[in-house]
Amino acid sequence: MSISSKLTYLSFLKQSGISVFLKNDPTNHYKKLSVKKEIFDIKLSEIESLEHLKQYIEQSDNCSLKKNAKNTVFSDGNPESKIMLIGEAPGAEEDKQGKPFVGLAGKLLDKMLTSINLDRNSVYITNVLPWRPPNNRTPDSEEILECLPFLQKHIEIIKPKIIVLLGSTAAKAILSSTKGIMKIRGQWFEYNNLNLIKPIKTIAIFHPAFLLRSPLHKKETWKDLQEIQKKYYEEK
Repeated sequence: MSISSKLTYLSFLKQSGISVFLKNDPTNHYKKLSVKKEIFDIKLSEIESLEHLKQYIEQSDNCSLKKNAKNTVFSDGNPESKIMLIGEAPGAEEDKQGKPFVGLAGKLLDKMLTSINLDRNSVYITNVLPWRPPNNRTPDSEEILECLPFLQKHIEIIKPKIIVLLGSTAAKAILSSTKGIMKIRGQWFEYNNLNLIKPIKTIAIFHPAFLLRSPLHKKETWKDLQEIQKKYYEEK
């Protein structure tokens, strides 16, 4: 059949009301709507808000601790605060409620803050790990390294003037120090990374859970709290 004959035949079919021909693959007559990009598809370095960071961590599967945790424990307190408190990891009660420092150690922390005229509305609280280790064991080095980028981004977003590290796990993670808490507590350090404009004054103190087990160290902690109070008003 010549091209002219084919065109004549197609014209005849069109005049007869035929506009669609069967073929092997179906024709999509509808425009495909664009799918909203999931927060997990965004790089951690691109996140700029606490809301997106929280969503990112909740969707993350890079740490095995998440499998046995009831909740992702993100933070508590005032994100506009100049003081950021960083603990170790959620305990049983924190895992249950989804908030940091709500158990016995949390009650002691509240008293410690009150002693220097602060409370949860005037500080910001988070942990090195957002998920509870089984039986409240100490996190191992691999687990800390897996979660450390979350914490670093957390600090970048909050931009505190003062960081208070509660216990040896937080101190080692942030200060990259091999020294124990007994040797570094009460001293001022500077935390910095490439995404911060200037270093942040940082101090390590005993974890409230440790003070519950070893109340004789409360005297040393009181001195550290006074140092924090002094630095707080200097930065005000």
